[in-house]
Amino acid sequence: MTVDAQRRRTVMQILLLSAGFLVLVAISLASTLLINKSREDNAWVVHSVEAENQISTVLLEVRRAESAVRAYLLSGGAQYLTEYRAAAANVLPAIDHLAQVTRDNPAQVANIAKLRKAAEQRLSEFARGAEQVENNDVSNAVTALRNGTSTGAVETIAQVGRDMRAEEDRLFRERTETADRTQRLSSSVTIAGSGMVLALAFGSVLLVRQSSRARDRAETRLRDANLNLEATVDERTADLREANDEIQRFAYIVSHDLRSPLVNIMGFTSELEELGKDIFRRIGGLTGVPAGTAALDVAEIPLEGPDKQLSADFSEALGFIKSSIARMDRLISAILNLTREGRREFHPEKIDTREFVETIVSTLAHQSAEAQAEIHIEPLPGIVSDRLALEQIFSNLIDNAIKYLKNGVPGEIRIRGRTKLGYAIFEISDNGRGIDARDHQRIFDLFRRAGTQDKPGQGIGLAHVRALVRRLGGTMSVSSELNAGSTFTITLPITWNATNRNADK
Repeated sequence: MTVDAQRRRTVMQILLLSAGFLVLVAISLASTLLINKSREDNAWVVHSVEAENQISTVLLEVRRAESAVRAYLLSGGAQYLTEYRAAAANVLPAIDHLAQVTRDNPAQVANIAKLRKAAEQRLSEFARGAEQVENNDVSNAVTALRNGTSTGAVETIAQVGRDMRAEEDRLFRERTETADRTQRLSSSVTIAGSGMVLALAFGSVLLVRQSSRARDRAETRLRDANLNLEATVDERTADLREANDEIQRFAYIVSHDLRSPLVNIMGFTSELEELGKDIFRRIGGLTGVPAGTAALDVAEIPLEGPDKQLSADFSEALGFIKSSIARMDRLISAILNLTREGRREFHPEKIDTREFVETIVSTLAHQSAEAQAEIHIEPLPGIVSDRLALEQIFSNLIDNAIKYLKNGVPGEIRIRGRTKLGYAIFEISDNGRGIDARDHQRIFDLFRRAGTQDKPGQGIGLAHVRALVRRLGGTMSVSSELNAGSTFTITLPITWNATNRNADK
């Protein structure tokens, strides 16, 4: 799968996820709004039913009061009087409740006013009739009640009841239709949203399946590439190991063979020095020095003018030759040591690093005392590594820290360590001369040195240290500024795997 195709598939997946999220949000919002609307519509339907029930209650209480009064007029039974009074007491509260229920409808408010007036009129007629019966004026009570029936109050109550029922029936139909529409809309939104979610889910499944197939193909190609890469790496590693061994053998042979002519040069230089002494003694003899004074050094031969200058030039040239020979000898010895170290196999062992470093510091006590340097050793983590390699690493770094302190300034060298993610991190810091930022990499190159060359050395130490650190599976870096001291940081595995590293040397 190409990069563009992978990018398009990723964009499509993001779009599908975004669309699905938006659809879910829209469905949730619409469902919430429709549910609230449906609840409100149903509440209005229930409100209409409650209003109709209350109308029926008012009319029923009026009829109960009228029936109880009639029974009381005809029979004079006290129970009918009690029933009448209970019914009459409920009429006006029932009308008040009906007014509270229908207060949002102006037409019903007007009807309530008519109903209240007619009911009060009718209740007063009932009260007069009952009072006349109590006064034993039954005939007049019956006549009054009969005449009251023919008045407009009865028809008003009946007509208002019909009008109010008709209004509530109309509202009930409208509100029921509205609630049904809301319910249908809610169902439609739910079905449509579910369909969209299913479509998006189906699209996502297709994309996931395509991605899975593409991933499987990529894994297959990667597995084949890894197999080829492993074979290539093994082949290159074998070639590199062979080349490395060849280079080490070549360096050893060259270094060994260079020593023979160097020894000859050293011998001939010594003979040349003796020959020069003999020549200048003869020249001195010509100028008055007895020829038998062979014990005199060239510098003690009384030469004058050009002869004296010639003797000085000859001695200076011999000095240059001797120093060059000595330097060449040291370089050859260093190369031989490097080649021997490169062929040596490391043997890991458990090392108490603090005690180990204290032993190294004690061997450098004389140098540190001469340099007026104090060495502080902080707690150091123990590791499993090659003891000899670690000794060369720490000895070289501590010795350099002592060697390159600033003249006339008490030296302070600090060695500290910590662990992180399976590695031990050691820092050797000092307050010495420091190293220019341009030379931070140069100092690790073979035979390269930085700064003022007023200290003995061949430019091999730090290159050797970094090679040892790498062979131990670690890294090495420096942080330094001129006249501000240096800090060398070494990162080594806490437990070194000797098998793997020795195989790569």
